Amino acid sequence: MKATARAHPIQGLVKYHGMRDEELRLPYHDSISVCTAPSNTTTTVEFDPDRDEDIYRVDGEEVDGRGAERIQMVLDEVRRRAGFDHRARLVSESNFPTNIGLGSSSSGFAAAALAAVEAAGLDLTLPEVSTIARRGSSSAARAVTGGFSDLYAGLNDEDCRSERLPVDDEMADDLRIVIGKVPAYKETEAAHEEAADSHMFEARLAHIHDQLAEMKDALREGDFDRAFETAEHDSLSLAATTMTGPAGWVYWKPDTIEIFDAVRDLREDGVPAYFSTDTGATVYVNTRAEHADEVEATIADCGVDTEVWEVGGPAHLVDDEALF
Repeated sequence: MKATARAHPIQGLVKYHGMRDEELRLPYHDSISVCTAPSNTTTTVEFDPDRDEDIYRVDGEEVDGRGAERIQMVLDEVRRRAGFDHRARLVSESNFPTNIGLGSSSSGFAAAALAAVEAAGLDLTLPEVSTIARRGSSSAARAVTGGFSDLYAGLNDEDCRSERLPVDDEMADDLRIVIGKVPAYKETEAAHEEAADSHMFEARLAHIHDQLAEMKDALREGDFDRAFETAEHDSLSLAATTMTGPAGWVYWKPDTIEIFDAVRDLREDGVPAYFSTDTGATVYVNTRAEHADEVEATIADCGVDTEVWEVGGPAHLVDDEALF
């Protein structure tokens, strides 16, 4: 009863913030993202009726505390659906930096959910698997279905699941995501827990549905500038809500702001480039393939490490690459 799966992390385009149900990780509204490749997480899960306890190892380190609780929530839901209580061994490895704002929890829980579902012998669609991954991280639901996906808000697994969005193929193929790495540790879960306490939260809810509609239409029509300008504006809205919560979380660093300024300078020179951040200091810069080298060189001049990524697909099984 062992299986291995791989998933790509997500870049939030219209991001959720805060949860109406923290146990089931039900967000207040829809959220849209794009998976990034070749960044990925590979996870092997094995259920063993002779095992006495769960063991989780991520990037070479044994996981305990809150991290272990979140993994257990995913595995417990798989066990519930499978009708057994076998303990599990889970080993996971990512090929990109974690905890710096690159969506590692999304790919981690997406790969864990799909591997666990397969190891348990369950026959589920990817949207159904997304409801299991969501229990570890709401963003992981979208990493399960991959590409450009929408996690629909709802109060149950029938409604709150992720599905792929119709997207102009030419635009998706042309998208390049330049990563400006700003390695400042962040804690996303804590920010979500206090989101609703920000005086800016109601203001965000008031305009988020317009943002979602704008993003869906732009993606369908292949309107690159409208889609990623919307993502840039959403990043600023999310940061305003995060910074005005009780703890006053400020994730951006001087390098982050320098990259923002460099991106705006590129646009003034006619280069289609738009910045985006999740809850972290690292910056995504969305541009077209023909401009990727110029944009990467500009971001590198800000003194940060860079990579150029593309659109990633859905979570998938890779049983010939088991980690144990």
